[in-house]
Amino acid sequence: MATTKISIEQFLNREEPGVLFDVRTPAEFEQGHIPGALNLPLFSNEERAAVGTTYKQVGPYEAFLQGLDFVGPQMRFFVEEARRLAPGGKVTAHCWRGGQRSSSMGWLLDLAGMDVEVLTGGYKTYRRYVLEQLAERPAQLLVVGGETGSGKTEVIHALRELGEQVVDLEGLAHHKGSAFGALGEAPQPTVEQFENDLYEAFRQCNPDRPVWLENESKPIGRVFIPDGFWGRILEAPLLALQVPFENRVLRLVGVYALYAKDELAAAFGKIEKRLGGQHLKAALEALEAGDYAEAARIGLRYYDKAYNHHTLSKRDHSRIFYITSENRDPMKTARELIAFAEKKHLCKLQNIS
Repeated sequence: MATTKISIEQFLNREEPGVLFDVRTPAEFEQGHIPGALNLPLFSNEERAAVGTTYKQVGPYEAFLQGLDFVGPQMRFFVEEARRLAPGGKVTAHCWRGGQRSSSMGWLLDLAGMDVEVLTGGYKTYRRYVLEQLAERPAQLLVVGGETGSGKTEVIHALRELGEQVVDLEGLAHHKGSAFGALGEAPQPTVEQFENDLYEAFRQCNPDRPVWLENESKPIGRVFIPDGFWGRILEAPLLALQVPFENRVLRLVGVYALYAKDELAAAFGKIEKRLGGQHLKAALEALEAGDYAEAARIGLRYYDKAYNHHTLSKRDHSRIFYITSENRDPMKTARELIAFAEKKHLCKLQNIS
């Protein structure tokens, strides 16, 4: 047997991709990896740094020998670990460029009797492919918008329960998209990993059916929607929920009053410059008094202005559709959005060729 080469398109598009080994260092893997990949690092972070230093300061041959010193004692571990993680024996390996590290691991596992492929171009080619696909892959996008507190997230989840295709941007980002968005969320992924996860969610969707998204700003906490995909979101029809102000206040109280007052106060502090010192003071006093509704009202007045100025002003107003909703029942609202999109043939507004 011998290792074979496989392109990123071939790997991603086959029905059973099998076990994928990312043989880069743990630090490289943590920065960003192909969803579903398992880290089987040829070098530790420190070993990789040492080999790189030797390569630059002494030469490639000396670096190669140093690499052998690191890898030699671990060869049995690599084989046994690969067998444990891929008991079927069929694996694909990749490194950064599809070069020496993945070829070396592929050679070793092939000698051990495994069926091995090496990803052509490695993770670098995958990253380029991801960004190209997010910008160009055919899709019919429908965006659910509305001012803060409209319950967009609940409606998105209801759409999924009804069998619609949904890409949950906030779920992928582990952030709700505002100064309060990190409350109750797991740590955010890196920007790179967010892009990889976004593409993976997008790739699972049928291009012949609409994909629903929640309207977001380009930054979602510390991650960013990539430029190519962001442009497509701005061009897609926006179904903007119009929910009464006090209904939105009640919803925010229900969501955020569960958190500690000091956490809420810190979140208000993040928007002090835009909120204004007087309004911040009033919001903090309301929190301290346990008047979460008044604190929510103060925050909403700021976010409503931001929504109208930064969100709606960037869009083609002929593609904004306002949907009046009490939004007390997300499932009912989701059904209304589906019916509205079908009636207005919203997907035909997009160029999906």
